[in-house]
Amino acid sequence: MARMNMVQALNSAMDVMLERDPRVVVLGEDVGFFGGVFRATEGLQRKYGEHRVLDTPIAEGGIIGAAIGMGANGLKPIAEIQFADYIYPGFDQIVSELARLRYRSAGEFAAPVTIRTPCGGGIRGGQTHSQSPEALFAHVCGIKVVMPSNPYDAKGLLISAIEGEDPVVFFEPKRIYNGPFDGDPHKPATPWSSHPRGEVPEGHFTVPLGRAEVVREGRDVSVLAYGTMVHVAEAAVRMAGVDAEIVDVRSIAPLDLDTLCTSVCKTGRCVVIHEATRFGGYGAELVASVQEQCFWNLEAPILRVAGWDTPYPHAFEWDYFPGPHRVAAALKSVMEAK
Repeated sequence: MARMNMVQALNSAMDVMLERDPRVVVLGEDVGFFGGVFRATEGLQRKYGEHRVLDTPIAEGGIIGAAIGMGANGLKPIAEIQFADYIYPGFDQIVSELARLRYRSAGEFAAPVTIRTPCGGGIRGGQTHSQSPEALFAHVCGIKVVMPSNPYDAKGLLISAIEGEDPVVFFEPKRIYNGPFDGDPHKPATPWSSHPRGEVPEGHFTVPLGRAEVVREGRDVSVLAYGTMVHVAEAAVRMAGVDAEIVDVRSIAPLDLDTLCTSVCKTGRCVVIHEATRFGGYGAELVASVQEQCFWNLEAPILRVAGWDTPYPHAFEWDYFPGPHRVAAALKSVMEAK
């Protein structure tokens, strides 16, 4: 075991897989010589060579298109999109080609492509470096969507994604890339710090896709969250003083509805948190799915806490970011409902 932050854990996962499987390749903007804008691929090109860790032009559609061709011809590509905000030029390649390749070829071709991309705010990145577009990809049949909340899961889930035979969009919440986040908006963001967060095995291990995890047991209310919002939820629960059960969704698609519903049926109350815009956000799917399964066990309406329905701001980032005060207010409200 080693103390790693999330960037180090992701780097370790790719290192392990590049060494274990000669079919694995990494490609993207600045992933080679520079080691990635957040240093997630640092040292990999020096260790494995330019033919396995490839710097590409600034062309997201080309990066993803090349990765699809690699995957269809037997390789295991890991494509990095430098920020999730820049994934849209490659959206057609993902939706029209990557997600459908196995189905349209009647299983003759597979597309084992992993697309890594940093998402979310909290680093003062403004509207073009802070988006959380997971709901757009969760809607697409044929791809898996993942967002970890800690280094251990980040490494284990990434290895599972790379080893699998299906395409995966792997969102990495950059607010917690380099250390713990206790949800306090008054503490400055320090994206370049290197404070470790958790124990992570140095070698090969996996965390299965498609499974949520209960990270805090509780009796009063279930909090469903993923990514950075898991840490916001933990801070909010302490602030609200409720005995809440926090479930880390982790796997956005496929969704582990059984774990979520087991928790909600036990507590009878539920609050859903996500960082993205509220309207049409992934939280709406969580609310609908849980309500269908748990209606007769609910003691109060399910509440959502999310980003505002505006472009992501720069100057007022912490007013937009769903912080612990907003989540604590929702927890108190759902506990008071009759």
